[in-house]
Amino acid sequence: MSLVNFRYKERRRTVRVSLAVPLTVHGKSGEGEKFVINTHSQSVNRHGALFNLEHLVTMGQQLLLVNDHTARSVECRVINIRRARDGKNYVGVEFVSEDTNFWHMSFPIPGARPLRRANQTKQSA
Repeated sequence: MSLVNFRYKERRRTVRVSLAVPLTVHGKSGEGEKFVINTHSQSVNRHGALFNLEHLVTMGQQLLLVNDHTARSVECRVINIRRARDGKNYVGVEFVSEDTNFWHMSFPIPGARPLRRANQTKQSA
């Protein structure tokens, strides 16, 4: 496992990447009423996402996530719900199917170090 900072160990199977993708979330409330909400992702990884969701959901609840750029949809399960300091609710989900490349991108392997650019030195005149 890789360390994110001094106090928190990364528990994700793949590294998270900050990426804002417009999403449409379909689900059912506790009373069985269907809802459709437009939002955007805060961060993504190969197996899920974190996004702002004002509608109340429960842990383990099934949602359908639609990527508005590609019109591709995937079933997911709520695995984390937290209220941030800004008063918004953020929902973490994991995809039910593991073989999907929903974001159409390659993710770095866990523990990989970021590439560093060579420092350009200023030439003195």
